[in-house]
Amino acid sequence: MEPADEAVRRLEGEVDEARDRHLRLAAEFDNFRKRVTREREETGPRAQAQLVGRLLDVLDDLDRVSTGGAAATADVIQQALVLIDRKLRKELEGAGLERIDPVGQPFDPSQHEAVAVIPPASGQPDHSVAATYQAGYRFKGTLIRPARVQVYSSDGHA
Repeated sequence: MEPADEAVRRLEGEVDEARDRHLRLAAEFDNFRKRVTREREETGPRAQAQLVGRLLDVLDDLDRVSTGGAAATADVIQQALVLIDRKLRKELEGAGLERIDPVGQPFDPSQHEAVAVIPPASGQPDHSVAATYQAGYRFKGTLIRPARVQVYSSDGHA
């Protein structure tokens, strides 16, 4: 059997060790939490900078078209703009942008905004999209802008 004084000193030592361990763990966790918060704050701007960096080529192409001078014909400018449009769309799609052009699909009010209604032509399904006035967009699955559409409807409502 251990004498009471020694047992008290031993237990006080164990308590001190446990307290030190607890304080170290709390400090490590606090440092971890701060590091994660800092990394999270840096991630958004870093990702945006990467996208902007990929779009700089498109801006350079636009600069070249706009400074083409009088020698550039309308046909050359049109071709250049088509190529720039393709490059811009490719970069945005690569970043997660998805275009919504629902012609011929059933009208979905969660993805489409009906701006006009017309009676269905023969063979056209009721409550389907007849035309797209303005394409909609999703970014990584989240709707950014609904497609503005014309809807076939026999009752006059989308």
